[in-house]
Amino acid sequence: MKIQYFAVMIVALSVSATSFAASKAEELFVEGNCNNCHNIDHKTVGPSLIDIAAKYKDNKEAQATLEKKVRTGGSGTWGILTMPGTRQSISDESIKILVSWILEQKAKPKEESKAAQKPDPKAK
Repeated sequence: MKIQYFAVMIVALSVSATSFAASKAEELFVEGNCNNCHNIDHKTVGPSLIDIAAKYKDNKEAQATLEKKVRTGGSGTWGILTMPGTRQSISDESIKILVSWILEQKAKPKEESKAAQKPDPKAK
């Protein structure tokens, strides 16, 4: 019986930790002013986080590459606009959390259009 409670507690804590990490990353996204130029699911001034994650999906160096880019800024990867570097008051650990969260972003499945859901009156 105690083992079942222990297992449930571990699952609950892991879900809480994942939720905490995501909310911390989202907080850092706003605190670092990333949201001024980036959005999770669509392009604004800069690319969406989903597009960034997709571009670096199979890149084993993605975490380190993006940590450096977030810290120092840069241009040329997504066009001519320059991304400013992050304020020095944002810690390297915070950047690591933020980049991990960015790389986890995925496009949400699109809902079928309403037209596709309507039955074809000619089909029998």
